[in-house]
Amino acid sequence: MRALLFGAVVMTLGWGAAAEAAGRNPAHPHRVMSPLEIAATDCFAETVLANPAALRHARAGRWYEAAGITGFLCRPEVDAMIQAHDRLYGRGTGARYFQTAYTRHLGQQLADRLQPVLERKAMASAEPPADKAEVVEVVDKAAE
Repeated sequence: MRALLFGAVVMTLGWGAAAEAAGRNPAHPHRVMSPLEIAATDCFAETVLANPAALRHARAGRWYEAAGITGFLCRPEVDAMIQAHDRLYGRGTGARYFQTAYTRHLGQQLADRLQPVLERKAMASAEPPADKAEVVEVVDKAAE
């Protein structure tokens, strides 16, 4: 009877940890998980900026697709986050967390980080190319 009662208590505690893990939100920092989440998100942001196809998706506001193109490059960061989550909340919760709560917030985090960079680049290239005659005139005036 004690074994049955002990088993019920263990199962209840296990379900509580799994529910907490599945419901964890990256917007609420966790002492252990936050640096790992930041590292993974930084990796996604850097690889999106470095990949022309991902950058096209990002400019169109398709952040999840942009991250998906380059995601394999961030595998070490994602694996570290998943493993830490498993150690904190129980085996298997890390993959579930990555596939649900983390990816649900990833698009907004990438938008927050990359939108200013994308806007600056668009503004910098918004000016039409200079007319060849104008360039020659400016160069001649500078030479005088």
